[in-house]
Amino acid sequence: MSTRVETGACFCGQITAQVSGEPFWICYDHDDDCRRAIGSPMTIWIGYRPDQFQFTRGTPKSFSKTKGVVRTFCPECGTSISYHDEGAKDELYLNIGFMDAPERFRPQAHAYWGMRLDWLAFDDDLPRIDAYTRERDPNLGYPKDRGSASRFVKRR
Repeated sequence: MSTRVETGACFCGQITAQVSGEPFWICYDHDDDCRRAIGSPMTIWIGYRPDQFQFTRGTPKSFSKTKGVVRTFCPECGTSISYHDEGAKDELYLNIGFMDAPERFRPQAHAYWGMRLDWLAFDDDLPRIDAYTRERDPNLGYPKDRGSASRFVKRR
């Protein structure tokens, strides 16, 4: 049995990477931090262990605005690459838009469902979770605890 290998690249091709093995979690993310960082109404994060991932070309730039969260992106074209959360140390999340074959990553749930934009419609039966979907150090806080999240109404 062979090990699953997936590759990813930014829009300009300056940054490439490879992951080996199965992702442990794939999730739609509707929170406003990610929405603003990605520049999209929502994203899909693919969870791997850090030791499954390696850059094969280039060096991304990193940025942190949210306590405990470091995001990486291509310094040339701006493509979002990854998200690492100190509150979940053994987890690394890759942006589905960075992956060469995004169709192979089917989401398993919706995170921060109550923060989604009300004009986004989903015809699936995935769990709709109004919080972070993974264990996380609560001392680092959550997007729904910030003041900006208060303008969102909880929906079902």
